[in-house]
Amino acid sequence: MLHWLWVLIVGAIIGAIAGALTKNGGSMGWISNILAGLIGSSLGEALLGTWGPQLAGMAIIPSIIGAVILVLIVSAILGRRAHA
Repeated sequence: MLHWLWVLIVGAIIGAIAGALTKNGGSMGWISNILAGLIGSSLGEALLGTWGPQLAGMAIIPSIIGAVILVLIVSAILGRRAHA
């Protein structure tokens, strides 16, 4: 049970970092940060592997890179819908 709490906390932090790096963090809520962190972590580790330091079972650097990619893709899709 405690492991899942750490996974959610680390996912939220990764998502918040990705939002800050892409300048889209202000529009993301805490649930979006958690989702971006968890999904981005899976994406980053699938693309880049599990190298570097790990926390709560997530490789931090590939996870942040994956979350940044995810936030950029989602922002681009939502940006297009807002302009359409």
